[in-house]
Amino acid sequence: MEGTVKNITSYGVFIDLGGVDGLIHITDLSWGRINHPEEIVKLDEKIQVVILDFDEGKKRIALGLKQLQAHPWDALSADLKVGDKVKGKVVVLADYGAFVEVAAGVEGLIHVSEMSWSQHLRSAQDFLKVGDEVEAVVLTLDRDERKMSLGMKQLLPNPWDEIEARYPVNSRHKGVVRNFTNFGIFVELEEGVDGLVHISDLSWSKKIKHPSEFTKVGEELEVVVLEIDKENRRLSLGHKQLEENPWEVFSTIFTEGSVHQGTVTSFVDKGAIVSLPYGVEGFAPMKHLVKEDKTTAKVEETLDFKVIEFSKENKKIVVSHTKLHDDAVAIAKSDDEGTTDAKGKEVKAKKAVKKTTDNSEKSTLGDFDVLADLKSKMEKSEGATKAKAPKAKVEEAPAADEAPEAPAAEEGEAPAAE
Repeated sequence: MEGTVKNITSYGVFIDLGGVDGLIHITDLSWGRINHPEEIVKLDEKIQVVILDFDEGKKRIALGLKQLQAHPWDALSADLKVGDKVKGKVVVLADYGAFVEVAAGVEGLIHVSEMSWSQHLRSAQDFLKVGDEVEAVVLTLDRDERKMSLGMKQLLPNPWDEIEARYPVNSRHKGVVRNFTNFGIFVELEEGVDGLVHISDLSWSKKIKHPSEFTKVGEELEVVVLEIDKENRRLSLGHKQLEENPWEVFSTIFTEGSVHQGTVTSFVDKGAIVSLPYGVEGFAPMKHLVKEDKTTAKVEETLDFKVIEFSKENKKIVVSHTKLHDDAVAIAKSDDEGTTDAKGKEVKAKKAVKKTTDNSEKSTLGDFDVLADLKSKMEKSEGATKAKAPKAKVEEAPAADEAPEAPAAEEGEAPAAE
């Protein structure tokens, strides 16, 4: 029937059919998406409409305009197939994807997972906005259900196709920290290529409880490729591998029985963490934190500790302060069996502690090749300091043949000491 546009609202258009009004809902104006009916019709305009529904009781007539034309899906080119490239405009955005109109009334969905090779969970708004003109590839096409899925990332090379050549094992790269888990850090090397740095591969010497102690999201981190799993698109990365394993050297420094100065940094379950020389940490069980006066060592207290266990494989050093005194008491008992005086025993015990500490193996700079440069610099600095210092005036001793003779001892006197 022919009718006249009588009124336009946001939800539809009222049509005068000659004494009887009908409504064209906005969804029945066009096969394509529109924001407002004014995009299709004008006030007082005469148009042809189709009667969709008639309710005599409620005196309502539902009209349609788009039904005068064939459905766009029926007019879609028969040559269009999966794998073809299409162009369109973004008409609707949701977190899960974008609807792209490739022809009037024909839309395809680009799921967010098809927008980038990256596996990071993001929303479609991170890639597109309404009104954008995009090019995509047809991934699925169902003419009966009138559904089409599209992909954008397929127009870009898949970085995983040549992952071994781009990121070979043992190669070094810089990436951006994208996410934390309790067991490691996800680092993005480029769009679509992520790798995991396990928490155990962050540091050779520090015991890290959570990755947030080591870095922050968004920061740049240098890494080494440890392993590639192309099939599952996984990269195993490491950070500590940028440096040589210091535990090879530590095994010669922190030998069992050696004594080192350490500082109690924190208490943990059943003991405390002790900061030892060269940035390494050791563990002292509670019973090994008892001092000579029977009190327990406190946080930030610096004491001598004896290594009672060293494991290079497990990167574990167990130390004891109490053991020093136990050893000293044992030495004192053996050295002082005949001493009954309490004060004498105390003096001997203190001497034994010093003897135990002095006799224990202690690390020095000269013992290790890794510290040779530091030692050299220290020696040069010391030499320069000595060179600047004024020389003390020393009187020359008289020659042996010029030395005055010692006076002869008088009778009855002991001879002078030579």
